[in-house]
Amino acid sequence: MNTTSAILPTAPVQIAAVQMVSSTDVQANLAQAGELIAQAAAGGAQIVLLPENFYFMGVKDTDKVALREALGDGPIQSCLSNAARTHGVWLVGGTVPLVSPEPGRVLNTALVFDPQGLQVERYDKIHLFSFAKGEEHFNEARTIWPGEQTCAFASPAGRVGLSICYDLRFPELYRALGDCALMMVTAAFTYTTGRAHWELLLRARAVENQCYVLAAAQGGKHENGRSTWGHSMLIDPWGEIVAELAEGPGVVLGKVNPARIIEIRQSLPALQHRVLR
Repeated sequence: MNTTSAILPTAPVQIAAVQMVSSTDVQANLAQAGELIAQAAAGGAQIVLLPENFYFMGVKDTDKVALREALGDGPIQSCLSNAARTHGVWLVGGTVPLVSPEPGRVLNTALVFDPQGLQVERYDKIHLFSFAKGEEHFNEARTIWPGEQTCAFASPAGRVGLSICYDLRFPELYRALGDCALMMVTAAFTYTTGRAHWELLLRARAVENQCYVLAAAQGGKHENGRSTWGHSMLIDPWGEIVAELAEGPGVVLGKVNPARIIEIRQSLPALQHRVLR
């Protein structure tokens, strides 16, 4: 029986999700992110995931456009590179606003840095959030240029697939990532949508792909008046929550255990039973 050992680590690997309540002060956000990355590394994490928009939560959606950076150049990327190198971790930098083909919009990009601080992978958010209910109105397409390609990379925890926030509602994206030991979700779910669907969707993605899911979220009341759901968590391939932080800044620690993945895939070989591919 195929246990997909090629995508698995050889031993359990400690990983971490950072939760924040980012403000309109970029420098303060970067400083707090650095402190939380250090906390995760001190807890033994080899891979650290930051939340979406960790660097900034503006008053207006257009505020982030003024902070856009060219790939490989800018203070946000420098902060991530330095943190990865300083602490010797693989760092998935939440999202960074990169220059897009249209001046009025940015790419909402998750960048991966290796323990030497080198940027080795990128994922541009594909699905753009739109929601209207009562006084809540969101339309990311006004300020974000959509990505086109999925992204997975080799890490100490095995093959890791990347996704950003609203992507979580589209299971076909996770199927397109292929066979992974770990899938990551960096997010800033609203309080309304998070309370209704966050845990349900995360656990579904873990169960249907029989892999670990690590989710890093914004979690609390922001300076700009927005409320985010939080509940950063690690979920195992059976859909069980391994660790969780409800709200406020902090770190969620847990392990990717290859034996757990193999056990579940052998006892319930659902991935091998797929007919539509």
